Amino acid sequence: MKNRLIAGLGVVAVAAAALTGCAASGSAEASCTNKILKPDATQVSVWAWYPSFEDVVDLFNENHDDVQICWTNAGQGNDEYTKFSTSIESGSGAPDVIMLEAEVLSSFSIRDALVDLSQYGAADVKANYTDGAWKDVSSGDAVYAIPVDGGPMGMLYRKDILDKYGIAAPTTWAEFADAAQKLKDAGAPGVLANFPPNGRAFTQALFAQAGSTPFEYDSASPQDISIDVNDAGSKKVLSYWQDLAAKGLVAVDEAFTADYNTKLVDGSYAIYVAAAWGPGYLQGLEGTDESAQWRAAPIPQWDAAQPVQVNWGGSTFAVTSQAKDKEAAATVAKEIFGTEEAWKIGIEKAALFPLWKPILESDYFRDLEYPFFGGQQINKEVFLPAAAGYSGFTFSPFQNYAYDQLQQQVTAVVVDKSKDAAPALDDLQTTLEQYAKEQGFTLG
Repeated sequence: MKNRLIAGLGVVAVAAAALTGCAASGSAEASCTNKILKPDATQVSVWAWYPSFEDVVDLFNENHDDVQICWTNAGQGNDEYTKFSTSIESGSGAPDVIMLEAEVLSSFSIRDALVDLSQYGAADVKANYTDGAWKDVSSGDAVYAIPVDGGPMGMLYRKDILDKYGIAAPTTWAEFADAAQKLKDAGAPGVLANFPPNGRAFTQALFAQAGSTPFEYDSASPQDISIDVNDAGSKKVLSYWQDLAAKGLVAVDEAFTADYNTKLVDGSYAIYVAAAWGPGYLQGLEGTDESAQWRAAPIPQWDAAQPVQVNWGGSTFAVTSQAKDKEAAATVAKEIFGTEEAWKIGIEKAALFPLWKPILESDYFRDLEYPFFGGQQINKEVFLPAAAGYSGFTFSPFQNYAYDQLQQQVTAVVVDKSKDAAPALDDLQTTLEQYAKEQGFTLG
């Protein structure tokens, strides 16, 4: 049964590679972006796209005599995943260690492409991570990666815009809707926020905040999966945003386009519902209004008395099944971001939000003041409590397909206005169940 699943999902991966025009990546160790400082040591090839990562690699290599990292940037996100999929199909060309977003781990572990790190000392570092972060890299007793950075969610807002119209930063989604109406009634040139139809993981996180558990999956029983994407919580959230969009109270612009980036910084959106990496993304955009007064606040809640924290994004280091020396590769995965010095590079140069508790819980990180946010201690006030409250999430072994289908349904609801939220999610449920059966899964 598992061979059938692997074969079916592999066809999808090969098709994706063909569509993007990627050829096989060849040897993962063909070249190193960095300098190998100790050539007699075991070399471990690594694919990753973190900003300023060469500084982290150099630090690791300086401090390790027995193992050295040979780093390559093989592309960001899906570009890297396509190359990895091609190497899985060909049986060669994968790196020893690979940066993967937590949401795609199951998609690769079901294809036997990742090493179960519980056999290589993962338990030794488990205490260095929150329960939620560890759940994101685990499936049953198996551990398929080591957490690196995360995306606990909060709300970034233009204090100057809200103050101008006498609007308090919303703490609940009811207050959020009221604020959106007040802004429109006041004749503001922009809207309160944007609900991107291509939000994918963003949208799923908002659903999760309302109690959605879309998938139940354990790699120990890879043929079994439970799907529940048309639950009451998801329908409530999508109906909420459908109503705001229909009234013209929020925009429905696709995220991460040039137009979207411009609107983030020119005041078109007064609020940016964001992950902890959002401040770094925001500060990196061109054309920022110099007079803008940005602040951060917790993400609005459905019930202020019972807050629910959610996560959007986050990356890991996994060891691939093609690794020549799995023990050495596991050492790299566990230790590359395992020092305060490495994490200060990640925080100060790459704007990463750490999941490694010795730095996450440090006075240094807690008390950092951010000039872009008027000197506010945004970690202490917003993102650290959000990270502490996040309990983890279970992704499906065909998560990208699920996101593609979710995006189609959300677009139909808020952009095309051809469906209401409830039937759109019912259609999503039907589509995913049919796909799972076609791929050989047994529905629970």
